[in-house]
Amino acid sequence: TSKEGGLCKLCLGILGIDHVPLGNEEWNPWEADERSEQVAAQQRYENILKLVQNARSQLEQTSLRVQIWGKAAIGLYLWQHIFGGHLEPADVTAQWREGSQKAGKTHFSFITGPSVVPGYFSVEAENVVLVLNGREKAKIAYATQWLHYAQTLLQTHKIQHVAVVLLGNEQCNNEWIQPYLKRHGGFVNLLFVTYDYALVNEEDIFQWPLGVATYRNFPVVEPSWSMLHDPRSYLCNFLGTVYKNSSRETLMEILKQDGLDKLCWIAAREQWQPQETNESFKNYQDALLQSDLTLCPVGINTECYRIYEACSYGSVPVIEDVMTLGDCRNSSMYHSAPLQLLKTMGAPFIFIKNWKELPAVLEKEKKMSLQEKIQRRKILIEWYQNFKAWMRQKFINTLENSFLPSDKG
Repeated sequence: TSKEGGLCKLCLGILGIDHVPLGNEEWNPWEADERSEQVAAQQRYENILKLVQNARSQLEQTSLRVQIWGKAAIGLYLWQHIFGGHLEPADVTAQWREGSQKAGKTHFSFITGPSVVPGYFSVEAENVVLVLNGREKAKIAYATQWLHYAQTLLQTHKIQHVAVVLLGNEQCNNEWIQPYLKRHGGFVNLLFVTYDYALVNEEDIFQWPLGVATYRNFPVVEPSWSMLHDPRSYLCNFLGTVYKNSSRETLMEILKQDGLDKLCWIAAREQWQPQETNESFKNYQDALLQSDLTLCPVGINTECYRIYEACSYGSVPVIEDVMTLGDCRNSSMYHSAPLQLLKTMGAPFIFIKNWKELPAVLEKEKKMSLQEKIQRRKILIEWYQNFKAWMRQKFINTLENSFLPSDKG
C-alpha cells in the first residue's frame, strides 16, 4: 500500500486496474516508466500463473510412473511394435538400451539389454512391469530371480506395484508363476501371458499376443504403396521346419500332389534353426511380401510368430485351427481356443480344420482379381494396426485401473 493507505499503482496494474482517482493528482515525470514496469510485472505474473497451471495439469495428467524391465524378447514387441516406442542406442547388440513415452496418465520408461541385472541399475518408478521368459526350466529359474528382486524392492518400499508380461510355456504349463500372484497370496498384481492359458480371467490374468520374432530382429514394418497395390508372384508361402509325423508333413504332401508347390514359395527344412543369416531372413521377408497367403501349420502351439509377421506384410495367415497337446484352452463361451485373443478381436484370417481344405482355398485365390486382393490387404493391415493400438490401450488402462488409487469410498 502507499503512504495514503491506498493500493500502490504497481499492484493496481497487476490487478488490471488502470487508474484510481486520488483527489488532487500531481504530475508525475516517471509515469511512463512506471506504466512500462506495470506492464512487465503483469507479464511476469501471467507467465508465473501459466507455469503453475501447466505444472498442476501435468501432475493431474501424469499420475503414474511405470518402469518396464525387458528381460525377454517379447518386451521389444511390447515396446517397439505395440507402443511404437524407440530405443537408444539403436544398435540391437548394445548392452543397455532405453526409451520413454507418455501415454494416458502414465509416464513409461523401458530398459533392456544384458547389462540390466538385478541390483545394478537405478529403479526410477514406484511401479514396475517385468517382462519374463517362462518357456522352459532354465528360463523359469532366471525369471524367479527377477521376481525375488522385485519382491525385495516391495518389502523395502522402493516400489509399490508389480505386473508381469510372461512369454508362457507353449503347452501352457505356467503353474510356477501362480504362487507369485496376489490372488494366491503373492505380490504380482497383474499377469499378461502368451497362449491360450486356461486361467485367463480378464480380471488379473490377461492373454497377451506372441507377436513377431524380435529375437531374430523382425522389424516394425511400415506399409507402403507397392505392398498394398502390386501384384504378388505367389499364391502362398511356407518357410519353416517340417517335423516328423506332424500336420506339416501332411501339408507338404498336399502341396506336392496337385503341383500347388509350383504356385507357392516353399522352403522346408527338417531341423529348426534359431539363428538367421542375413540372406535367409531377407528371403523370408520377400516371401511374405510376394505371397497373398501365408500358411501357418501348427508347431508346438497353434499361435506362432509367423501369424503376426504375415500381417505386417499384408499376407493373409491361413491357420490350422486345432488345439495342440498340453494344458492350453480357455473358459470363453464365445470364442473357442486356440487363438481366442485374435478371434475375439475379429482377425480377418482364413481358418481351416485340415490341410485337405487348402486346394479349394488356393483355387479360390486363383480366381480373385488384383482389386479384390488389394482391398483384402488393406483390411488386414488396418486390422493389425488397430489390434496393436487396442492392445496398447488395454495394457495402459489395466495398469492405471490397478495401480492408481481408487476414488471409491
